[in-house]
Amino acid sequence: MALVSTFKSDLKKEKCLSTYLDSLYRLHLKHYHFERVANSKRQLEGIDLIFKSKNSGKTFFLDEKAQLDYLNEDLPTFAFELRYEKAGVPKKGWLFDTGKQTDFYSLITGIYSDEPGKFTAAKITFVNRKKLLRFLSARNLTEKRLGGYAKQEVRYHGKVKLQELHEDREGYLFFSSQNKAEKPTNLILKLDFLVAQRIAKRFA
Repeated sequence: MALVSTFKSDLKKEKCLSTYLDSLYRLHLKHYHFERVANSKRQLEGIDLIFKSKNSGKTFFLDEKAQLDYLNEDLPTFAFELRYEKAGVPKKGWLFDTGKQTDFYSLITGIYSDEPGKFTAAKITFVNRKKLLRFLSARNLTEKRLGGYAKQEVRYHGKVKLQELHEDREGYLFFSSQNKAEKPTNLILKLDFLVAQRIAKRFA
């Protein structure tokens, strides 16, 4: 019963946040038309939003990811999913999933809410997926390389330093083997670093 209640609460929270984010998109991205995608198949393909340039007519698919677990906090990092478990079976995370049609990740951080269902602030950072994957490849952080780290530390919980990234300025691996049912392995990247590398751009 508690799980159902939490699920319903999370859905309500996401819907309220979406409404607030739509107002921010309209404010900061005036040169684009956009629509939210309700089709579950397209959402599984990594498409939550479709943006179309009013000038060029080009269309972009966005996968929106919000740090709702960290409400009223402003983290400088974001977790990019490498792997997770479903019913004890390892599954590929969304970062290297070739089935995703995502052009940009819309990362929502610094989400503040003064009262239930009412959001007062949020930061939006767009990450160019192709640029991110090219950068990781150039640093030798390929799917195979990161998968090797994941296999070595499969039962570990916590942070793992990568020789390819500066831990404090750029990022690291994090294994959540104890506190989350999906036991995800995430590549944690500093958002300011991604912006400095021109992989990302902050709009709000």
